[in-house]
Amino acid sequence: MDSKRHPARVTPDSSAGPSRRGLLAAAAGAAVVTAGGWTPLFRLTADAATLPVPPAFPAGITLAQQAFSNWSEQIVLDQVWTAVPAAPSDVVTLANWALAQGYQLRAQGQGHNWAPFLASNGQDVSRTVLVDTKPHLTAISIRPGNSGNPGSVTAQTGATLDAVHAALEGAGLGLAAIPAPGDLTVGGALAIGAHGTGLPAPGEQPPAGAGFGSLSNLVLSLTAVVWNAASAQYVLRTFQREDPDIGAFLVHLGRAFLTEVTLQVPANTRMRCQNWFDIQVTDLFGAPGSSGSNLDRYLGTTGRVEAIWFPFTTIPWLKVWSVAPTKPLFSTELDAPYPYTFANQVTQTESDQIKQILQGDGGLTPTFTNGEMSVAGSGMITLGVWDVWGWSKNVLLYVQPTTLRIFEAGWAVVCSRTDVQRVVHDFYVAYQAQVSAAQNAGQYPVNCPVELRITGVDTPAAVGGGSEALLSPARARPDHPEWDTVVWLDFATYPGTPESAPFFAQLDQWILGHYTGWSMVRPEWSKGWAHTASGGPWTDPTVIGTTWPDAFRAGLPAGAQWDDAVATLHRYDPAGVFSSPFLKQLLGA
Repeated sequence: MDSKRHPARVTPDSSAGPSRRGLLAAAAGAAVVTAGGWTPLFRLTADAATLPVPPAFPAGITLAQQAFSNWSEQIVLDQVWTAVPAAPSDVVTLANWALAQGYQLRAQGQGHNWAPFLASNGQDVSRTVLVDTKPHLTAISIRPGNSGNPGSVTAQTGATLDAVHAALEGAGLGLAAIPAPGDLTVGGALAIGAHGTGLPAPGEQPPAGAGFGSLSNLVLSLTAVVWNAASAQYVLRTFQREDPDIGAFLVHLGRAFLTEVTLQVPANTRMRCQNWFDIQVTDLFGAPGSSGSNLDRYLGTTGRVEAIWFPFTTIPWLKVWSVAPTKPLFSTELDAPYPYTFANQVTQTESDQIKQILQGDGGLTPTFTNGEMSVAGSGMITLGVWDVWGWSKNVLLYVQPTTLRIFEAGWAVVCSRTDVQRVVHDFYVAYQAQVSAAQNAGQYPVNCPVELRITGVDTPAAVGGGSEALLSPARARPDHPEWDTVVWLDFATYPGTPESAPFFAQLDQWILGHYTGWSMVRPEWSKGWAHTASGGPWTDPTVIGTTWPDAFRAGLPAGAQWDDAVATLHRYDPAGVFSSPFLKQLLGA
């Protein structure tokens, strides 16, 4: 890549070219999606509905019958009631109604989630009402920082991160590490401990209040709908970070209903992102201590990296961010996020290949994955976005709703920063060995990328103290203070790819057995985990009932473990109004 070119200013246009999702819908029978999220398969008001109307439903709250689908279409509810609260008080009304009528409420955000926390596929939802926060619970207010102190943002939980980022930028604030998609709702992101990628570079002094763990770790206060035993009804209650009970709500997996949160936010920074396509995967994921361009080299230079690598290819897409107060000479300045518009386009040839792969012609997989990497590499050059610069959100956000809806599995490996290369290398070796063994057997179970991101751990010190996020995958281990880093291991395939379930189950078990003693593993809650060869994700009873609970007990103080989080969530919702069959299996309440 020739970096000696004239600098340019780019305002990304997400409408350019055919939608990758649109073409895949034709190829694989997918549902409709727009830039704003899923378009319901149908929507019927209560007077035209085909389902029995819920009895004594509160007057004045919009109710409609419509379909729901999650990100990968592995959870589809063809007919379910959806309520649209106009204010937080409406959620309280709905909760008290649901208790009286024997219904359950499920908070509905953008559906950008794989795990069945909202509902499981095939679940009986005849006594379930989804509560859509997106139309009205979207208020955002900013408290600017002063005298070097961080500011804050208070947002209702139906607001999208895109809207929050835009409001923060206008006030001179910006989060240091954020999820790549901005269409997530605030409530959905906090429910599962959403995170970005990035650590401070060696010697860097980040702005006051910057956090490099999960977004949940930046919460200063939150308001939730909770049971009040004295009045025998659900009410709104605000919890401050100093309140011991808030720890269970900071990452609650949908077992609670938040209406508003306040996050600490530092001063905004200008950032640069350099995208590299010239490093061999064997070098980037090489053994610890190896010379050359391994991932640890970039982590040690800037602290902010992400690697995206397709199976059967040799060159990963490496994203390297750095703080850059002034624009580097040859960088392209961004006025808006999502500069990699090629990621939302696919050729008819690629679309046909996906269809054939899903129908059993796995031998096309290497051609397809190499084509995907070729599109990314050539797209960078064509658009001039291999080296970009701008305010934080414009450089950090790059995944749009029109991207391919793949299935992702994910784990959080908590370790020492000095062991990051070991974590990455060991995973690469195990993954590659399984891919090669499958290929030798004529099988191609994976056809989408491995994604590796690196963050810090979650500690209350990031916000000046208070309660820990009890169920955060990124929780620090006080008995291992050297474990200051989280490596997020994700790998993906298209739903329905032949032989994918055994492949995922085998690698899942390897991950659980390998990262012990010198590191530990927790689930990336929103992704796939607890795989079995016959049942797929979220079906291994040992992992669900023992492994994950133990991962939130080991090395953690009494009173702030898995069982304490479960007990607190149950105490504030003893009737399970904000629960689901899968949550009951996972949390036991």
